Amino acid sequence: MSLCYLNGEFVPRAEARVSPLDRGFLFGDGVYEVIPVYGGRPFQLAGHLARLEKSMAGIRIGNPHTAAEWTALIGRLIAANPWPDQAVYVQVTRGADTVRNHAFPKGVAPTVFMMADPLAPVPAEQMENGVSAVSAVDNRWLRCDLKTTSLLANCLLRQLAIEQGCAETVLFRDGFLTEGSASNIFVVRDGVLLAPPKTHLILPGITYDVVLDLARRHGQPFEVREIAEAEVRAADELWLTSSTKEVLPITRLDGQPVGDGRPGPVTRRLHGWYQSAKASGELA
Repeated sequence: MSLCYLNGEFVPRAEARVSPLDRGFLFGDGVYEVIPVYGGRPFQLAGHLARLEKSMAGIRIGNPHTAAEWTALIGRLIAANPWPDQAVYVQVTRGADTVRNHAFPKGVAPTVFMMADPLAPVPAEQMENGVSAVSAVDNRWLRCDLKTTSLLANCLLRQLAIEQGCAETVLFRDGFLTEGSASNIFVVRDGVLLAPPKTHLILPGITYDVVLDLARRHGQPFEVREIAEAEVRAADELWLTSSTKEVLPITRLDGQPVGDGRPGPVTRRLHGWYQSAKASGELA
């Protein structure tokens, strides 16, 4: 039976309960993180905790734990569940008020919830052949840099992909690439890796940072700049990154092949570097 953490206690997930007046339930008033765990070791934990802190500050929730306390609690959760590779979900909401009121309540403690699930590897077939994606206008709010639980727009955009048999929706705003519905997006043109800049319009991905760090270490040319939609559609290679998908090639976009329709050499190199770094603990 899977154990979760809720407000100071480790309990079976099926027994965890929160108030229906919790603001996370009523308003999506909360933030979250998803932390991959390999062989019992959380990957890039410091980066995830820093982003959690930034998201809480961005919506004015006080951090209920120090970094050391978070690290200890996450370690206990990992140890309490049986899988060597896990996806740890951490959520903090503003807490439960006594009435439904848009204004922030006073004197209410945040609700802290954590759970873990097995982290399944990306299927070898997807790495070998890539996945398909569709595109859409990015119609989300303007603080996409905060990892909040208010994800209805992302869910609708992801569902657009699922209903067309695709893995992701690539988003464009005002003619420029932002990100995917649940991922960051990278482009390769003429051997140069292109990444959209970190602004309020994209989530500052932990895997995004790892990819650029690996590119820098291994001498892979890259540019961080605005990427026009036309450049994406003319890309030689395209891939998505996330904590659970790692580096996953996109080989078809809106029914058209990306490049020659196969994962390209830069994609394969970055994926290999990522696996090596992950296995060695170099970037833990």
